Amino acid sequence: MAGLWFTENQTENYGITMKINKTLHTEQTEFQKLDMVETAEWGNMLLLDGMVMTTEKDEFVYHEMVAHVPLFTHPNPEYVLVVGGGDGGVIREILKHPSVKKATLVDIDGKVIEYSKKFLPSIAGELENPRVDVRVDDGFMHIAKSENEYDVIMVDSTEPVGPAVNLFTKGFYAGIAKALKEDGIFVAQTDNPWFKADLIREVQKDVKEIFPITRLYTANVPTYPSGMWTFTLGSKKYDPLEVSEDRFHEIETKYYTKELQKAAFVLPKFVQDLTR
Repeated sequence: MAGLWFTENQTENYGITMKINKTLHTEQTEFQKLDMVETAEWGNMLLLDGMVMTTEKDEFVYHEMVAHVPLFTHPNPEYVLVVGGGDGGVIREILKHPSVKKATLVDIDGKVIEYSKKFLPSIAGELENPRVDVRVDDGFMHIAKSENEYDVIMVDSTEPVGPAVNLFTKGFYAGIAKALKEDGIFVAQTDNPWFKADLIREVQKDVKEIFPITRLYTANVPTYPSGMWTFTLGSKKYDPLEVSEDRFHEIETKYYTKELQKAAFVLPKFVQDLTR
């Protein structure tokens, strides 16, 4: 890819293009095609099956919004699980919360972890922290074997293709509910409303049948399809829109703010309609 323009075809009729300075690593793993490339605009970038997973320049948006919204919603998150997320960005953000005693990462593809440590150290730098338990395993099966174990579960998956297909099913969300404690919270990335409206609508319906509090929120991630990205939160007890002021503590962020804790849930009408 060196000196070339790479295009991610986000639909049959639309793509996003960026200049590649050089290829750092390419490999067909047991599960997917993995590419690490250096881009002219976004720094080092991880691609899986030709899809942008994360970049050095804009990664903070996604990782902060996956982690901090549920962690500030829960009054005392101690045990946290990340399904997927082998680049380590969500783990890095989780560890900013002193109440967290243990953060478990379960990613099916150990190569993602290995090459993120090598080429994305600013993202993966906390994967060897003593508060972190990294497991190369099937996240779907890990959830199925867990019960009343976690305060917060975060699903940091690829899009619903390949090894991530099962992570967008009602059975998986039911398993998450079982794996959570009685006041647990989960959040999952649920793609974008421009191209995947049906997916968001289906996830919202399934999660609402399992969790009494179900919310959709958004963030701007410029290298993801359309730039508008959604996250679905399911909670057994705590509402992210009713977090008291004294719940917040100072953490270093680039995107998330305590004001965004509520503002991110204010949706454009066409996105709001997907939650009904």
